[in-house]
Amino acid sequence: MALINTNKFDKTQKERNSVHKIVASTYTSFTDITGNRYFQIDTYGSEDRKFQGKISQSLQMDKETAEKLIEVLKREFQI
Repeated sequence: MALINTNKFDKTQKERNSVHKIVASTYTSFTDITGNRYFQIDTYGSEDRKFQGKISQSLQMDKETAEKLIEVLKREFQI
């Protein structure tokens, strides 16, 4: 589980990359008690996971980070 923040969101170069297996995922958005809005993506792991239907990873971001991610995705995918 992680809250992504623009201050700690940098590009890195890796020597080895591979495409991962497709897994089930969901997203939600919510507002905390102070009025800040968040977007969350949950993944549920592979079909052969011991506890199917249990969240495997959860990534959250606030509006500022979402805007940065949109900017990065547009640049990386040239859209």
